[in-house]
Amino acid sequence: MSKFFILLCTLLLSHAFTYAQMRTLSGRVVDTYDRPVANASINIKGTTQGTVADASGKFTLQVTDTTVLLVSSSGYATQEITVGNQTNLSITLSETAAELQQVVMVGTRRVGRVKTETLAPVDVISVAAPAPTSRVDLTSILTYTAPSLNYNKQNGSDGADHVDLASLRGLGPDQTLVLINGKRRHQTSFVAVFGTRGRGNSGTDLNTIPIDAIDRVEILRDGASAQYGSDAIAGVINIILKNSVNKLTANVGVSAYDDPDFNPAFKDGLGHYIYSDKLDGKNLSAGVNYGLPLGKQGGFLNLSGDYLTSGKTFRQALDTVDPVHNKDGMFLNPYRRANGDGSLDMAGGAFNLEAPLNTAVRIYSFGTYNYRNSDAYAFTRNWSARPERFPTDAAGNLIEVPGIIFTAADGEQYFNPHIQTKIYDAAIAAGVRGTTSKGWNWDVSNNIGKNRFHFYGDKTFNASLGAGQTHFDDGGFSFLQNTANLNLSRELPGVAAGMNLAFGAEYRYERYTIFAGEPASYTNYNPDKATGAQGFPGYQPSDEVEATRNNVAGYVDVELDVTPKWVVSGAVRLENYSDFGFTDNYKFATRFKATPKLNLRGSFSTGFRAPSLQQINFSSTFTTVQGGTIAEVKIAPNYSSITKAAGIEDLREERSVNGSLGFAYNPIPGLSITLDGYWVRIKDRVVLSGQFDATDPNIDPALAAEMARLHVGLAQFFANAVNTTNKGIDLVADYTHRWSVSRLHLLFASNIQDMKIDEVNVPPKLSGSTSLQETFLSDRERAFILASAPKTKFAFNAEYGWKQWALGTRLSYFGKVEILGYGEDGLGINPQVPTDLDPNVHVPDAYDYGGKLVTDLYASFTYKHFTLHAGADNLFNIHPDLGVAPGAKGWAYNNEPAGPFDAVQMGGNGRRLFVRLALAF
Repeated sequence: MSKFFILLCTLLLSHAFTYAQMRTLSGRVVDTYDRPVANASINIKGTTQGTVADASGKFTLQVTDTTVLLVSSSGYATQEITVGNQTNLSITLSETAAELQQVVMVGTRRVGRVKTETLAPVDVISVAAPAPTSRVDLTSILTYTAPSLNYNKQNGSDGADHVDLASLRGLGPDQTLVLINGKRRHQTSFVAVFGTRGRGNSGTDLNTIPIDAIDRVEILRDGASAQYGSDAIAGVINIILKNSVNKLTANVGVSAYDDPDFNPAFKDGLGHYIYSDKLDGKNLSAGVNYGLPLGKQGGFLNLSGDYLTSGKTFRQALDTVDPVHNKDGMFLNPYRRANGDGSLDMAGGAFNLEAPLNTAVRIYSFGTYNYRNSDAYAFTRNWSARPERFPTDAAGNLIEVPGIIFTAADGEQYFNPHIQTKIYDAAIAAGVRGTTSKGWNWDVSNNIGKNRFHFYGDKTFNASLGAGQTHFDDGGFSFLQNTANLNLSRELPGVAAGMNLAFGAEYRYERYTIFAGEPASYTNYNPDKATGAQGFPGYQPSDEVEATRNNVAGYVDVELDVTPKWVVSGAVRLENYSDFGFTDNYKFATRFKATPKLNLRGSFSTGFRAPSLQQINFSSTFTTVQGGTIAEVKIAPNYSSITKAAGIEDLREERSVNGSLGFAYNPIPGLSITLDGYWVRIKDRVVLSGQFDATDPNIDPALAAEMARLHVGLAQFFANAVNTTNKGIDLVADYTHRWSVSRLHLLFASNIQDMKIDEVNVPPKLSGSTSLQETFLSDRERAFILASAPKTKFAFNAEYGWKQWALGTRLSYFGKVEILGYGEDGLGINPQVPTDLDPNVHVPDAYDYGGKLVTDLYASFTYKHFTLHAGADNLFNIHPDLGVAPGAKGWAYNNEPAGPFDAVQMGGNGRRLFVRLALAF
């Protein structure tokens, strides 16, 4: 493969210095009021060449007489200009709806396709300036803007508390491909094994990319495996980094939750305040961005940095024990556990560089670095319920450890283990691109990224060791990905009404590693006591692995203007993986301009996702709470003897068929309406199985013996367990109007979706037992898959501006979600589960979370270089329902995090107040 790249690069570079007659063009970009449009993009149509206007709107560029320029900027209509013999240009951009005419880079390999004329739906979300919201991470910002992107903050869910994974169109987080500047982004080394969202998935952690480094985000809501490769079943998120120069932007903000309903100032049994005051989750964030010009031909070096520190939130569990603090028939118990978001300290930086070698060849590079230190609560340990989890003396008496073991007012002793993580994430890409004299655009690049996830246990014990050690190194994992690619494209104007031909090759190498913790984090020193550090037992030497694989891919992509009104495109991609072999994928898309204001579009494609190295090789022992009972769970790697004893087969790739049909309509200036329906059928989805119980008489004796040796009561596995069909509709309406000194922006985005489980792929070894069939993918696990997104979601944003002032609101509706409990509290029977199951099969309780409307309100004021934002997110302090099963009288501690709120909709922290100051020079 390396020889192939060297040969192609040599051939391309040998022709890169034969050019048409080039000359220097100067120009200035202004708006309709003759004000400079700083940072406007000036691109040469059909090529990758271009430049950016400076702070006064001026630019220079090497052109020929036949050069066609595409001039664009967020909030303005794109201009297309033929240079001719002009040497100086004055370009006026008209204001229009923000981003309606934005040139998009994702979903097409043709330069210059604007958003409303794409062959598939693309959301373009500007994040170049700090938004008037308390949400300062990319994942949550996109959740409240993009119609079918969803994310929920987890708590009480081990590693899921420390990394936020988003999903698109109700599918898994690892079924969406993430790009930066069009280059594949590496995934996190973390794989979710606990929590409501993304169970059994890995995915890309968007929050490792500094928000201040990002200009805009493009979200392609369409299957794109044939264009971009594995993971693009649901779509593609392309993050475009800033390239501005001579412009300094900075911001600093503070926020905190004000949730009086579920955050009272309780004291523990020793008289210490669990909460210092009614505000928690206090957040301080800051960011800065500055760009330097490089040379006189549009080169730049753009630098960014950000910092975030955030405190814990505390949302009390509910009980029927403490009648003193009664709220709506529920009882707040301050001694059960502290439940809520973990604390976080995070810092990161990014750079984006481009420099011309000459008029036709440019080098480029970009990179990011992120460090995260977080601390979250695990489940509470209670002495009377589980004494084997507490340190005792030789006589069996509890050893009191001040500051860790507390005594409640009723005399109960308890402690809350902490799970801490240190996460390192770094990536760098470098490449060379240019244009030959024959009109070929070429791009050679390499991109490498690594994510390292290290766990620690704090304020906890290995009860079998004693009380002497309260902090443990629990080990962790890392993931490295290196991608090299070559892309070529050429505009062929003489074919029909125009054609773009693109093809290329890619080589990708991946490495996944699990490293063990210190012996005290996982060893049992006393068979009468629980094994390992409480809260999160460390990874063991038997878990350690270093797994690698590579794949080689090639693609061809053709986009043809059959007529000026009708465009068709097709793509074919072939890939070969070293661990499971060959795959091929195809895509066809078309767009027809029915009228100058109406575009009809549709697509059909096949897709795939290779099972990740994380899913194939993950191995761990962790703690779960089921109906108040704490138990240890073993997740074994796919190739292990334990997995085979359970009857789980080798993992294979997921395969999909995608279809979409929709339109983009611009009925009046400033208004854009898009409506797109989609249908996605996926075969052999990789998910986590249910948890096999060591006491089930139907399990294989070899599996039961291994579970006994490991001191675990439950075992769980990754498997190609299920086939699903997902269908839905996305509607987006965007309107901007400006008059005199006033402006109005309205945005409505909605998603209606439904998922159906078509078939459960029960392995032959498990098909003879009803209980094992149910365990393989239990009703509870099926419910989590179906609850990957609300069935209905919409967002309505309205902002009115007058001179320097702006007032805005965001209304976000999250529809009904249904999940199932552990079924051990007798709080009600799920009416959707058949009652004629095997008597050994436990019927779980149903939890219905009704639809909720969240209201944000903000105001902004700009004075010269300063803008001040202030407001409240979730103004009316809305929470998800408490998840009470039918017939229940109170909270059951029977959900996934064993706290008051499952991570199903808008999160459980309530109202958040914020102030943010932004500067631009």
